[in-house]
Amino acid sequence: MTSTVDDVDTDTTPWYRRDRFLDVVGLLARLFLGVVLVVAGAVKVGHPLTSKRAVQAYQVMPDDLAAWIGLALPFLEIVLGVLLVLGLFTRPVAALSTLLMAVFVVGIAQAWARGLTIDCGCFGGGGEIGADETKYPQEIARDASFAAAGAWLWWRPQSLAGLDRILFGH
Repeated sequence: MTSTVDDVDTDTTPWYRRDRFLDVVGLLARLFLGVVLVVAGAVKVGHPLTSKRAVQAYQVMPDDLAAWIGLALPFLEIVLGVLLVLGLFTRPVAALSTLLMAVFVVGIAQAWARGLTIDCGCFGGGGEIGADETKYPQEIARDASFAAAGAWLWWRPQSLAGLDRILFGH
């Protein structure tokens, strides 16, 4: 009996090795995005006026609404980050985190396009700065990489060492 190319299994990697590799990628994405969110929230949570000023500097909403968002955002970041680090409710948390990062990218891009000279306030600080101090391309690239980690977890939430697997079996 002759063999054809169709008869030969070209994928020699066992399914369990591939899944284990993807679970490790998921763990790294969870920790990458989760730790970043916790740190970003933690550095802002003790400085509510600075956080409010950072959101207001984008000039995209009324100052009162921006102030409330500036007060709430650090707590939201911490909660999302802790849930990701724990691997709990990974898919919905990843979806929210990805959307949050997309909002950050759009916010930075619109500030850049409008000629605003502000510090993004992503890790504390915020407000107006000198034109030569802006880092819009780097900030957009950084936040896009965070969004990519979130999108991965949204698409494939399974990972190692997550509470989802222990509590819900996935």
